[in-house]
Amino acid sequence: MLLMPKRDWQWGYNETYGVLTVSLGRDMEFLSPYKLKSLIPDAKITTEFSVEHAKFYITLVDCLSRTLSLNDALIVQIALNATAAHFLLKPQMPKSWFFEASHECVYSDIGKVFQLRTCEHSVSAMVIESGLQASLMMILSPECRLTDSKKLAQFETIKVMHNRLAPLTVERQINVA
Repeated sequence: MLLMPKRDWQWGYNETYGVLTVSLGRDMEFLSPYKLKSLIPDAKITTEFSVEHAKFYITLVDCLSRTLSLNDALIVQIALNATAAHFLLKPQMPKSWFFEASHECVYSDIGKVFQLRTCEHSVSAMVIESGLQASLMMILSPECRLTDSKKLAQFETIKVMHNRLAPLTVERQINVA
């Protein structure tokens, strides 16, 4: 069952785990993967899950439900993490050099899923912020190895130029754990 925002939802910071959270009512707390160093200063203060946040979340839930074959719990997890990243992460500079250029021109839009290709493999990533030349992407694959010593975990974000976004092929299955 898909969770829909309610008036009592709010953002918070869990000191025990050191991550941003969403309180989904009295007995449920969603832990995001986002640590304090990557968050804007306001993220440490308990704030409401606003109408703007709810609209963004619902748009993503709808988009993910229509485009990917995932269970409801995973759709909610992706949408909550993407909403957190969109509104509460510090701005990033593009780091496109980790990825190969795509030979196809694509249209970047929030909620759209693309492939990012390194010299060794490709990963699935979703647009959570789209600009004129670059988009903030959230990694959907279990891991994205950038170099021998640097990797991104699932749900981490990276900003890349649009010429690095490759269309998601029909036969490619999104492997989201």
